Amino acid sequence: MVLQQPLNHNLELIARQVVEGFIIGLHKSPFHGFSVEFAEHRLYNPGDPLRHIDWRVYGRTDKLFIKRFEEETNLRCCLVVDTSSSMQFPKDDKKLNKLQFSCVAAASLIQLLKRQLDAAALALFDDQVNYLSECRSTHSHYRMLINELQRVMDVTTENKVTNASKALHLVAEQMHKRSLVVVFSDMMDDADNIEDLFSSLQHLRYNKHEVILFHIVDGAQELAFEFENRPYEFVDMESGDRIKLQPQQIKEQYISKMRDFQEMIENRCHQYQIDRVAVDLSQPVDEVLHAFLVKRNKLM
Repeated sequence: MVLQQPLNHNLELIARQVVEGFIIGLHKSPFHGFSVEFAEHRLYNPGDPLRHIDWRVYGRTDKLFIKRFEEETNLRCCLVVDTSSSMQFPKDDKKLNKLQFSCVAAASLIQLLKRQLDAAALALFDDQVNYLSECRSTHSHYRMLINELQRVMDVTTENKVTNASKALHLVAEQMHKRSLVVVFSDMMDDADNIEDLFSSLQHLRYNKHEVILFHIVDGAQELAFEFENRPYEFVDMESGDRIKLQPQQIKEQYISKMRDFQEMIENRCHQYQIDRVAVDLSQPVDEVLHAFLVKRNKLM
């Protein structure tokens, strides 16, 4: 199944079909393996794996000790979706906008977590946190999260600005430490909030959460600035500000600035050990998720 057109069906059914399309190719869970807690030491016994020896302790005591770990049987995952007005771009009946893409992808991951009997939570934000669920693994809870995504996807909002830092700080505090936090956003935050945004990402990592950012853009219009050579009126979907101009007059400068912005996001994510997945809306949801999950499986 290749999902790229606007949604005319039930979101839960779409998500189930997306997951069933790529789950066969995954030989193990793409999300298990990082949620491991150190428990205690014990003396080394012949035959124990050498990789578990604590060489620092050996250096201090001249005795071999094994590090014992406590594997958490259930993953906790919070899906954080940006619902600000810029996420409703592009307004094109022929393809998904950024919010629709995010909701389908998030619903698909919920279906995957459901198959693994893992606990899921959902956070929805614009300039404030509008919804934050508990983290549970019951069938009714999964259904409630899908319904919430369906609801927000069907609502059109105007002039809703972004303040991601507020949402991410709250998630960092509310979620159990060592959870997986998956963020869907175009990162089109106000310039005054950018440092606060990166501070909130640091907060997530400080609280030992693993963070994955699906950074969503429309490549043709937002990166390549592909518009016909005629006058346009551009409208800021969050502030409502308007400007009239001919695209060719600023295209080169715009592309340069946008490239710098993308590189800055990538560098900061690398600095904070955040897995950034660059998403172009020309890519179908199932292909994006499949490529990401296969890559993750190979790394684990």
